[in-house]
Amino acid sequence: MAERIRYYMDEHVPTAVTRGLRRRGVNVLTSPEADMLRATDQEHLRLATDQARVIFTQDDDFLRLDAQRREHAGIVYAPQQTPIGHMVRGLMLVYEVLTPDEMRNHVEYL
Repeated sequence: MAERIRYYMDEHVPTAVTRGLRRRGVNVLTSPEADMLRATDQEHLRLATDQARVIFTQDDDFLRLDAQRREHAGIVYAPQQTPIGHMVRGLMLVYEVLTPDEMRNHVEYL
């Protein structure tokens, strides 16, 4: 079986998204669980990269970090006001069709 994506949730992601993914068997780490509240975007990205986790965010600053060619395990971005159901379905689609290797240094937009 192919290796599966593991997610890291930026601190502003609604908890309902995390719960929805976990109910579907997805490995998710939140920033509070990682003791990363109030960390900088660079620190969040570094932690996610060190743990080979794709970061999910609604903060477009992460898109700027990608544009600066920062190494990362992958970024999934959804704009503010994206409905929770749409985020969960989009993250599940990424989880089901892409591998961690395919996500490396790649951005997916929901």
